[in-house]
Amino acid sequence: MIIGLITWGLIIWCIIAYRRRKGATGFPRQTSYNLPLEVFYVLVPLFMVLVFFHFTDVEQKSINARDDNPDVTIDVRAKQWSFDFNYLAGNDVKESVYSVGVQAELDGKPFDKSTLPTLYLPVNRSVELQLNSREVIHSFWVPAFLDKKDMLPGKTNYMTLTPTALGTYDGKCAELCGEYHSEMLFNVKVVTQEEFDAHLEELKAKGQTGELTEKYDRNPDTVNSVNANK
Repeated sequence: MIIGLITWGLIIWCIIAYRRRKGATGFPRQTSYNLPLEVFYVLVPLFMVLVFFHFTDVEQKSINARDDNPDVTIDVRAKQWSFDFNYLAGNDVKESVYSVGVQAELDGKPFDKSTLPTLYLPVNRSVELQLNSREVIHSFWVPAFLDKKDMLPGKTNYMTLTPTALGTYDGKCAELCGEYHSEMLFNVKVVTQEEFDAHLEELKAKGQTGELTEKYDRNPDTVNSVNANK
């Protein structure tokens, strides 16, 4: 509003101050350029852009920096329309285990969020999320984490974080990925180390051990064959 008022005020002042006077003939004196003013207009915005770029670059590098030795490494695989979470063997995970997500089925009525796929993270431990997609472009977004990364077929993106507050946070796909994109929801539970270990043991007891990698990815040859038969 302040900028608008200044702009409108200058426009109105120019209209009144430089209007054609009664009885005037010809054109008023023309000024083709003002070198000091034009240098000022170039240098000041250029300086501002360079300053903004510097601080943005520093912060982005800090946010995107990977931990050389994270406590927990999780392969997050997006699919139409859910997420699979594969806890890979490492510092805090003795044996690779996984959970397979199922698409949420929304009908406009309240539903039990505890039924959504849930990613468990131990509090105050460094976590690396390896973000992969099984077939189309998805996006991993937990609004409370203030970060979002695309999940691209054939390319792994990384998100490194250290959760510091216990609780359950909403997550969703933030990239339009097909008919049921809006139902591609998940939870993130930040828990104590004991609860995290108990969850991994529960997955192990169910026989959900090993690495999912790409063995459950959509097979392009199979899909094309099915479409051809149709």
